[in-house]
Order: sequence, then structure tokens, then C-alpha cells
Amino acid sequence: MVKAQKRWRLVRDFTKGKFCFLIGVDNWSIELQKSEFYLLYLLLKRINEQLLDIKNELMDEEFITLELEQMPWYVELEGRKNEWSLRFVFESQDQTRSFEMYWPIPIAQSLFNEIKKMWESMD
Repeated sequence: MVKAQKRWRLVRDFTKGKFCFLIGVDNWSIELQKSEFYLLYLLLKRINEQLLDIKNELMDEEFITLELEQMPWYVELEGRKNEWSLRFVFESQDQTRSFEMYWPIPIAQSLFNEIKKMWESMD
């Protein structure tokens, strides 16, 4: 399964073995294991729920920052209630690799929605 827009792509390919999910934004990409992708999905859902909980209390021009950590992921949402970016830090529990990702406005919302759809379509 491949989802792509002009500046990002999301690929699920179980024939690739261990690293069967790929997330790419602009000029970089990273491959994730199914368990890593699942934890990312859960973290994205949680930070989105936090945003929805406070969204009605925010003014359109108000700047917000939300942070969540669930090892091996750390995620930071920055922006306004209707447009925001996401920054991620991944610290491998196996000490095999670590990396950071950044999804700018408007990529963050689109990619979040596609990750949610992709994971939930596997149920």
C-alpha cells in the first residue's frame, strides 16, 4: 500500500521483512518495524486527542505546544489549533538506531490522517 502527496509518502510493504513501513517527507525517509509504526500510531492518536480536548478553548491565532513521550518515541506538536507541525525523536530500545523526524505544516495533518487510516485498515 502506497500513499503519496507532493511532499510526503507512506508505504506499507510486508514483503520487505522487518522494516515494512516507510515514511518519507521532502528529502528524507525512514523505515520502521511494524511494532514501531504501531507505537507511532498510538502516540499520534493520543496527541490528537489532547489537541481536540483544548481546541475549542483556543483562539485562532493562539500558539500552542504539546509534548508526549512513550518510549521509544517522543513527539512535539507546535502551531495553532488548525495548523501545526510535528517533531519526533526515536530512541531505539535495542540500541540499533535513533533518529529525528520533522513534519511541517500542512504535511503533519495529512500524514497523521493517512497513518491512522493505514493502521486501522489492517484490523
